[in-house]
Amino acid sequence: MSRMSHNDPELSHRLTRRGMLGVAAGATAAALLGAATPASAAPAAAAGRGRPVLPPGRLGIQLYSLRDKVSTLGFAPVFAELEKYGYDEIEFAGYTQGSAGPITLAALRGLARDHGLTPIGSHVGYYSDDPKAYTFAQNLDRVLDDAQALGLRHIGTASAPFRYGSTVDAWKRAAEEFNTYGAAAKARGIKFYQHNHSEEFSFASDDPEVRLYDVLLAETDPDLVYLEMDIYWAYVGQFRFSERPDGTPAPFEPLDYVLAHPHRYPLFHVKDGVSDPTNEFGYRMTDVGDGDIDYQRFISTVTHLRGQRLAHHWQAEHDNPADSLSFARRSSAYLHSLREKC
Repeated sequence: MSRMSHNDPELSHRLTRRGMLGVAAGATAAALLGAATPASAAPAAAAGRGRPVLPPGRLGIQLYSLRDKVSTLGFAPVFAELEKYGYDEIEFAGYTQGSAGPITLAALRGLARDHGLTPIGSHVGYYSDDPKAYTFAQNLDRVLDDAQALGLRHIGTASAPFRYGSTVDAWKRAAEEFNTYGAAAKARGIKFYQHNHSEEFSFASDDPEVRLYDVLLAETDPDLVYLEMDIYWAYVGQFRFSERPDGTPAPFEPLDYVLAHPHRYPLFHVKDGVSDPTNEFGYRMTDVGDGDIDYQRFISTVTHLRGQRLAHHWQAEHDNPADSLSFARRSSAYLHSLREKC
């Protein structure tokens, strides 16, 4: 696996996500909510002509983006805000709420229902050195039990398949494990998925002609293993791995993966970035609508694929927003405002 420094924001994102939702900050719930709630929380009216780019009922948010508010206020006040902002779905990154106190899965599912939010998926770790860890490798049955208790249609991991290394055979081995998780999930009526960062688009250490993401696609059963494309990190991968280790060009377009395998991408992370070639990632993460990723093009292309009757779900996310509730409100308003160009 390539070297990642302790200051690497991509690695930090993965490690903190594995830790799920953190402990509380010091401010009171009332003060936090009051400071973060805008005067007008309703999504902005769609501007322009044409049909909406975003399919009705398909806008979600990854709750990792709101982990600070969940861990201090609890799920209920956060869900109330998301309902006001016009969200339809939620994707979990843990089932605890820090200083807000314990909550059962049944209560959590009920809260979501009461606020018109459909739990669409959840991120769980792939593996850990701890045999008792809450991961697919160590606790598959419990992970799937919890997914069923929450009524999830999808259950996945944001861990890259580097468990056995970065060779082609290492990723084939990991792919077989993913197939096992996918089969177990399918038996319960749930789809197993993997969420990418940028490292998945790097090249195999023993074969620089082979992109590791292509190994994952080829070696996982399309009826058992699905993908959640994090669009921002895919564009970072496009920037970082546009050349093979020997310097020969190897460009790729993230959208082309989806167009080639549309049924394999039920979920997407809608995350934005400002182009910055001086940054090692090529982008600086920002709120959805404030960056340079063309979401009007991306979402409309996927949504209106001819001959496809697929249910794609779009989860807004920001790894470290300056104000998480403001991020959620502004992202929803922007995505609701997108219209097909006439």
